[in-house]
Amino acid sequence: MERLKSAVPAELRRAVGEGAAADLPTTTSRLLAFFDSLPLFHQVMRELTDPELALCRKDKGRAAELKGKGNACFSRREFGEALGFYSQALRHVPTNSDGMDVNLVSAIYANRASTMHKLGLFKESLRDCDRAIAVSSNYSKAWYRKGMVKASLKNYSSAIHDLEVALSTEMTSLGKSNIEQELKLILQKQENVNEVGTSDCGSKDADVPLAEQPQKVIIDSISTPNKGRGMASINDIPPASLIHVEDPLAVIIMKSSRETHCHFCFNEAPADVVFCPLCTIPIYCSKRCQEQAVGDISCNQDTYLEYDDHATSLAKLSITSSCKSPSSKLFAEHRHECGGAHWAAVLPADIVLAGRIMARDREKRMLYGKSVASSGPNLDLVHHYDHHSPDNKLESQIYAIILLLCLQNHYRSDLSWTEDSLSQLVLLIFQIKVNSIAIVRMKSMDGGPELTVNKGVSAAEGANMCSVEQAGEMHLPDRQKSLQENYYFSCQCSSCSELNLSDLVMNSFCCPQSNCLGAISESTYYRSKENFVHVSLGGSYVWKLSLPDVSKVGKDMEKVARSLLGNSGASLNIDPGCCMNCRSHIEVSSAAATSHREASKINRLKEITLLDKTLIPEALQSLKQLKKLRHPYSKVLAQAQDTIAEAFVKVGDQEQAQKHCKASIQILEKVYHPKHITIAHELIKLVSILLSLGDGASAAATFARAEAIFSLYYGSHMEKILAYMGTLKRALRCESTTGAC
Repeated sequence: MERLKSAVPAELRRAVGEGAAADLPTTTSRLLAFFDSLPLFHQVMRELTDPELALCRKDKGRAAELKGKGNACFSRREFGEALGFYSQALRHVPTNSDGMDVNLVSAIYANRASTMHKLGLFKESLRDCDRAIAVSSNYSKAWYRKGMVKASLKNYSSAIHDLEVALSTEMTSLGKSNIEQELKLILQKQENVNEVGTSDCGSKDADVPLAEQPQKVIIDSISTPNKGRGMASINDIPPASLIHVEDPLAVIIMKSSRETHCHFCFNEAPADVVFCPLCTIPIYCSKRCQEQAVGDISCNQDTYLEYDDHATSLAKLSITSSCKSPSSKLFAEHRHECGGAHWAAVLPADIVLAGRIMARDREKRMLYGKSVASSGPNLDLVHHYDHHSPDNKLESQIYAIILLLCLQNHYRSDLSWTEDSLSQLVLLIFQIKVNSIAIVRMKSMDGGPELTVNKGVSAAEGANMCSVEQAGEMHLPDRQKSLQENYYFSCQCSSCSELNLSDLVMNSFCCPQSNCLGAISESTYYRSKENFVHVSLGGSYVWKLSLPDVSKVGKDMEKVARSLLGNSGASLNIDPGCCMNCRSHIEVSSAAATSHREASKINRLKEITLLDKTLIPEALQSLKQLKKLRHPYSKVLAQAQDTIAEAFVKVGDQEQAQKHCKASIQILEKVYHPKHITIAHELIKLVSILLSLGDGASAAATFARAEAIFSLYYGSHMEKILAYMGTLKRALRCESTTGAC
């Protein structure tokens, strides 16, 4: 991108940067004409679209090499490493009907199944056995492994059937002898043990039930000035109610989650992940998701597939518009990005998302027999193109041209473009920047939903801290500045039109006078005679806000904001570095630099897996320095206490962990309201520490408080979103009945 941007002549660069949305047909056409004569541009496009140069193409030789590495790890009983190599081998091996090596594909599936069997992943192993059998129905090794896994699940009758099939298809005498010995052992077990129900080995590929129906809440579409569409309820909505379900127009996984989550349903990928049959980019949790994302690769006609949204805890970028898909169908979203080209892996996520919207519009028009040489989809969403910087305008126009040619490379002569369509593509990119929604799974230390009693909360095992990173809000000036810079609008909700007391202390410094609880901010606060507070965010960002209700404020916070909340009608101007109470001054830039340095020393504890006790004293010294600089109610101090608590958990000092965890909670209780979700996450950490200390009564009371807060946010969906809640509840029940887990 930088090479192409620097190649654009200054005069053309200026025309693009100074142009408005109405000038796009002219500027994009000139830019496209310039690139058409530039050898560098054609080289870039060839690198992005030529299958022979693509880094994501299938490679049988690479797959065989990875399989060999997996075999070597398996022989050394390094099963975790072997699983990784076998999965990468499946990523690279061709699996479409034209270029598939049946023996190689079935062998890799069977080997991965054996590895997962060794790791105790029985259901995943069974699914891989079935995949190997689907490729080669007479593959004895796959039938044998399937039978052995079912025997581990004590499903003996089915295991005997599979081993008998393996015996009938085995060609070597040694292999037959081994299978016969296993059959005898399983027959003996069947005589001695009653059958246990069959395993649901196809759960991942089975149909997933639809999401819960929304409650009967009446909502109206509204128009929000300078923003996209909105919805408003005309009656009260119960807390944590699901009131509306809408399919996104297009959706794509964020780069940070490409290797951990399914690219279609966005659920966390299992150990037996499956891959695209034509390229190495996406991963899928099941064959079902793969087929819906890729479509029918055996034919050239357009195929529409039923859409079943079963995604939870997503990591994605999506955009929704008033456009509806035909008959609630979803086109094969990955097909136009596939086939050997790797532009979809290289271009930014919002550009690839724009490609999916354009491709989807093209597919819909073809379905209805309309011309595809149109101006593109009309999303009826704002874009704020004219407000963006010249550099953003140039970059987006270059990306639009690259994306146009990548789509043309896929559709070939079947798709024609006009000046209007290229202009619309540029505007679409800016619409995505303003209106797309990023949904990210909250980072957790609990390792996902499988937080077991032994690993999560057992005092005997030296429990890990059931931890979620603190996710507190930005303070008001940062929130408003972010909205202006990224979305070009002002939010008028009560939270953004009224100064919150937490905004005064969240990122503040303490007064140099030891007996003063006043806060020192990096922002300018000016109180007018009209009893409004003006907040300067730097530059041209100045906001007029009403004062908060003093009656709802605790005594400590009232002392912090005394100068702004007093009844005096006199004007008040508080500059950065000035105490809001006694007007004492500090050098803010120096204090901020020192604070950042000391906080960085503490945060390094998070990066160390095997923590040494000797590293904690340095962090405690940094905490002392932070306490001298930061206001006692600042979020920076709460985060520092939280990090040190986790460090003490890692080294097994639960008493000190409890002390610092409680200190973090006490600060958060000053900054946020008592039922804020940030406090609930910190309470859950305290629960796991208390369980490790054997204090079941305190743990149960703390858990009940956290559960009540989470219920306000998630309602009946709480345990689906926070999978560890059910495990902690069972651990608390165990503690109350036995005294130890």
